[in-house]
Amino acid sequence: METKINRSQMEKVRRSCGFHYGIDVDLIGSRGGLCLAWRGDVNIMLQNFSNRHIDVIIEDSGDRKKWRFTSFYGSPYTHDRDESWNLLRSLRNNGEYPWLVCGNFNEILYGFEKKGALPREERRMKAF
Repeated sequence: METKINRSQMEKVRRSCGFHYGIDVDLIGSRGGLCLAWRGDVNIMLQNFSNRHIDVIIEDSGDRKKWRFTSFYGSPYTHDRDESWNLLRSLRNNGEYPWLVCGNFNEILYGFEKKGALPREERRMKAF
């Protein structure tokens, strides 16, 4: 999730919520900041990260099965969306495990998903 706080502040929040383990990515100015938090009943192996994503391999401690998880924060600015989608494209080829991408893409697939304000441009939804 986007935190909007620096890494040391996020670590305090994370620990106060009972998550002793985590990967915290610092914010840039007053924007961004990411956190992926867990308790410890799994093995997490960091693959890579940026100000837009955290990519990990998760190994269940019980059955030892591995899968890939990418926490993603898409740019809220339309002029940066292509960069967000290119990041996802580059990540898709990075592994052999089942892959789950979750987060805030800051985009919609269909016009009916948007309520209020101006309608979303069709070309932006198609790019997503």
